[in-house]
Amino acid sequence: MTPAATKAKSAAVRMCGMDIRQADISAKPVLFREATAWGRIMLKPETVKRIKEGRLEKGDALAISKTMAVVAAKSTPDMLALCHPLRIESTRVETKLNRDSIEVTVEVSAHEKTGVEMEALTGVGIALLNIWDVVKAYEKDDEGQYPSTRIEEIRVLRKAKHE
Repeated sequence: MTPAATKAKSAAVRMCGMDIRQADISAKPVLFREATAWGRIMLKPETVKRIKEGRLEKGDALAISKTMAVVAAKSTPDMLALCHPLRIESTRVETKLNRDSIEVTVEVSAHEKTGVEMEALTGVGIALLNIWDVVKAYEKDDEGQYPSTRIEEIRVLRKAKHE
């Protein structure tokens, strides 16, 4: 974590006026840990068709979302105050296009003292937000609102640790 990020975290905790502490993992063994998270963004069928046909003004929504999912997984401690910095060994991102939605699955693994589910969840959330950003021009109604666009059901599908 950068010195600026560490300083920002410390300031945020002090402002809360509470005794907040990161979990002490010093006595835990290093194990192979993996987690899989999943989420979905609901879109207009016409928008999904544009994605399939590569007709988006901002570029390839799926490539952008996959790239940023990996970046987000590695950057999780910079965004979640109490997450430990981990040496992520692998981040796999898959997308599935449906008629009116896109599903994103992120798998993260590492040999660490703590789990990687927050990294997988962060990857999914950021991937979905990047899809929204790339397609928002096609999702707005006449009043500039998003009546049918929504991100839903972000969750951990699986978490495991092995010796």
